[in-house]
This record gives sequence, structure tokens and C-alpha cells, in this order.
Amino acid sequence: MTGWFSFLHGEATAGDVLALARVERVLRDAGLAYDVVWSPGFRAEGTHFDDVDPAAYSRLVFVCGPVHGPQVEELHRRFAHCVRIAVGVSVVDPRSPAVTGFHRVLARDAAGTGPGVDLAARAPALPEVPVVGVVLTHGQHEYAGRRRHEEVAAALTGWLAGRDCARLELETRLDAHDWRLCGTPAQLEAVLARLDLVVTDRLHGLVLALRAGVPVLAVDPVEGGAKVTAQARACAWPALVAAERLAGAPAEGVLGPWWDWCLADGRAAAARIAAEFRAADPVPDAA
Repeated sequence: MTGWFSFLHGEATAGDVLALARVERVLRDAGLAYDVVWSPGFRAEGTHFDDVDPAAYSRLVFVCGPVHGPQVEELHRRFAHCVRIAVGVSVVDPRSPAVTGFHRVLARDAAGTGPGVDLAARAPALPEVPVVGVVLTHGQHEYAGRRRHEEVAAALTGWLAGRDCARLELETRLDAHDWRLCGTPAQLEAVLARLDLVVTDRLHGLVLALRAGVPVLAVDPVEGGAKVTAQARACAWPALVAAERLAGAPAEGVLGPWWDWCLADGRAAAARIAAEFRAADPVPDAA
């Protein structure tokens, strides 16, 4: 089983991998054994072309994506003895050797044929994963020698890369002209309110998430603690980690328990704090 997700310089997309999952289910239901070849750049622990003996296989299935180019043509040469099938693919040039090298092409779209629904649409149901907003700062140079921002960001992002979650990088800075940023506080709050968790080393990452009723895993990036620590205490929010703790222990041991708490009891705690914010007395007029 191959696709563009198999090539060293290919591309693994969510659609391609879901299309693969659909074909895998069909093969499993039919009782057929198979191997999947992955790009070492995408899944270092998987089976790669360098690990594969073509003589051990009788069939090659190419899944999804456009059928063109030298990488696909090389498959025909290397697996010349196999029956080669392309499924759920786009055919741009039917005369291309990349296309004519297959014994059978089950196209999702090709000239002269009606389009078919992409295989990814009927892939097996997926498990739910938490949606996590990540709000980091690399500034705050006023803290001079106490700054641990780079180390904290590296520890957090490296740890998050190994977590099974949907990560969404967010910025509290507003910009009315940059489409990648929110232009108003209401726009940012609309995003925050839809999250399951926020991971941040910013004071307003903490406060705005709690205002939206979303639990926060906060890290103070200043050695000895500074405004993030002070604000967590002011809000009576317990999920706070000091920069020194991240530097002195594996990130999972420090952050993992708070992650679990945030996604369990932390939901109710954040909702309670948000309700308290809304019920607070209004700020008196300056006059």
C-alpha cells in the first residue's frame, strides 16, 4: 500500500491518510494481509521503501492523490512483477507513464468520466481529540536575566507535538489588516470559547481563556515567577507551572498531570471562575 505519504519528498495529508484508512478497512474485511509504506519524514517508526523487498509482494496499491511524476514511475519499475492498482486518484494526463503503468486505475476524477466521492469521505469514524489553543510569547525583555521564554516555549511545543490533540496557535495581539489575526477581542473570545484547553505562558492567555470558561495549563516563563503567577493566584487557578520546574524534570511528568486535570475537573473549575467574572461588581465610574 503506497501513496504520496510513502515518498521521502512526498506529502502526507489528512485526506490521503483517511483515504488509506478506507482502503485498509476494505482489505481487512476481505481478510487480505498488507503492509503500508510510510515516508521516513512523516513516520520514522513505520515501514519505509528501504525496508521493503519487492519480491515479497504480488500486488501494489497506490492510494489517493494525483498519478504523475517520476516517483510514481519508479514504483512501476521497482514493482514491475506486481499487479499494480491505483485507487481514488486524480488522472491529469492519461498518457503519462505514471498512469499507463498501472494495470487498473480507479479514478476519483479523470477526463471523460464522472467524478467519484473521495475515499476519505467514507473512512472509518475517528476518535475525538481535544482542541487545544496555544498562546505563547517570545518577548517580555523587561525581565532581562530572569527570562526563560525560549526554554519554556521549546519545552511546551516539543511536549505538545507528542500529545494526541488538535493544536491551534493563537495570538492575543489584534490586527485589523492581517487576516491571520483577530481584529477584535470578541473574535478572539469566539475562538477561545470553542476550545477544550488552552496552553499558555502569557498573562492574557490565562485570563481570557478563563473568561471564556476554558481550562488553562499555564507556565510562568520568568524565573522566580512574575505576572502569570500573580494572575493565576488572583484568579485562584491551580494549573500553574514554574519555568524552573520545566527545566529540571521531564515535561510529561510536570505537565501531564495538569493536562489531565484541566480536561477533567478543570472544566468545571474554569466554568465557575468565568461565572464569577461575569457576576463581579461593575467597575465604578472614575467620577
